[in-house]
Amino acid sequence: MGKISASMVKELRERTGVGMMDAKRALVEVEGKMEEAIDLLREKGMAKAGKKNDRIAAEGLANVYVNGNTAAIVEVNSETDFVAKNEKFQDLVKNIAKLVAENKPANMEEALKIKTETGTIESDVIEATQVIGEKISFRRFEILEKDDNAAFGGYLHMGGRIAVLTVIDGTTDEVVAKDVAMHVAAINPRYVSQDQVSQDELDHEKKVLTEQALNEGKPEKIVEKMVIGRMNKFLAEICLVDQPFVKDPDMTVEKFVASKGGTVKEFVRFEVGEGMEKREENFADEVASQMGK
Repeated sequence: MGKISASMVKELRERTGVGMMDAKRALVEVEGKMEEAIDLLREKGMAKAGKKNDRIAAEGLANVYVNGNTAAIVEVNSETDFVAKNEKFQDLVKNIAKLVAENKPANMEEALKIKTETGTIESDVIEATQVIGEKISFRRFEILEKDDNAAFGGYLHMGGRIAVLTVIDGTTDEVVAKDVAMHVAAINPRYVSQDQVSQDELDHEKKVLTEQALNEGKPEKIVEKMVIGRMNKFLAEICLVDQPFVKDPDMTVEKFVASKGGTVKEFVRFEVGEGMEKREENFADEVASQMGK
């Protein structure tokens, strides 16, 4: 492993909240492997769980469109956040969501070929790039289906910086489904319920929590009980139905939905730019360069 770069230290600090020297020491110890460095810091009780998509960077908008028993959620990216305020861009994102819900493409290749009033989604994106003056890209979509005795919940936060689509079975109450979507936007669960968490993830978390407890100097005979308690807390934090409902923390999301006669079937949450790198530029320098100064 070569030199530990400043950017690696910066990323580790952002993802764990530790100091610069602690981040550098951890990277050196694991020969620059980012995920192993996060685990190491957690085992030492110095960091919170690392999330791969913590750094939200790319710009653009997400949107949701419901078409009967089919709904679509889409994300369209741009280079700067100014474009999100552009009416042409906003209309493009809304239209893409509508067309995806109506046509139900199986993949992005099919989605880009969907016919529009002026050509295809692909040609409309290219045309928007030319008119707006920034690279526009249709990044991703998901399609959800429901039965007649179910409800879709669509919610856009910050005008579409975060979009959520939920499916609630057992009730057609869209207000309940939207309330759950708002909760998902705010709390960002990773799974609906504990049975969706893979064994590999459970084993990994148990290992980290065990090392963490041992490093705290706890007797081995009580470490197991501590780990069980912390595992239960971990699962409650990442599973939607076990979380305290944002509008009424005295009950879980599962109990809230059950009180309305329903159950949470699934959800999709898009946060614009998650998992993507943002170009780092000095805005003043960019403006000056465009003005020829």
